[in-house]
Amino acid sequence: MRLEKASYKAVKYACLKFHYAKTVPITNISYSVFNNKNEWCGVICFGGGANYNLGKKYGLVSGQFLELTRVALNGLQESTSKCVSLSIKMIKRNKPLVNLLISYADKGQNHKGIIYQATNWLYVDETESSGIEVFYKGKWRHDRIQSNIKKELWLTLEKRKKSGKYKYIYPLNKNIRKKVILYKKDYPKNAIEV
Repeated sequence: MRLEKASYKAVKYACLKFHYAKTVPITNISYSVFNNKNEWCGVICFGGGANYNLGKKYGLVSGQFLELTRVALNGLQESTSKCVSLSIKMIKRNKPLVNLLISYADKGQNHKGIIYQATNWLYVDETESSGIEVFYKGKWRHDRIQSNIKKELWLTLEKRKKSGKYKYIYPLNKNIRKKVILYKKDYPKNAIEV
């Protein structure tokens, strides 16, 4: 398995085709994933996050942290957790000023963050959301897909309050680990995903 920097075209295709949100996040750096047969499997994307103060709680400013915004893979990879682990190594090499990675597991999609747990991220919080989700093509989806749906259909879709997320962090060096380990909590229970 190997990773290499991804083109915008690869990011757009993978996010729209392989990820449940069906949106393309603003990214800082992204990696294309190739399996051992050299087949392209999708992308892993990192960005500054929706909130520039995301790292403030940990004593970090913009540029010192990144949010893992998408793991958009087609299932041909040998191991999703290995892909994430390799992407962390690439971040260390390509973004030496970054001290911390932050990511979220979407409770509305029944995600507990098993990939993060398998790669030793620290679970730190459970967040609530004020936004909405819509039931579209058999799944609950982010309301951002509204721009991709005809207005008449949008009005008929079942909607609900978003379920919130589980927040995980990954310290990239010993100094930041000492600071953030205080926020560590036990992993969410009833984790069944693989």
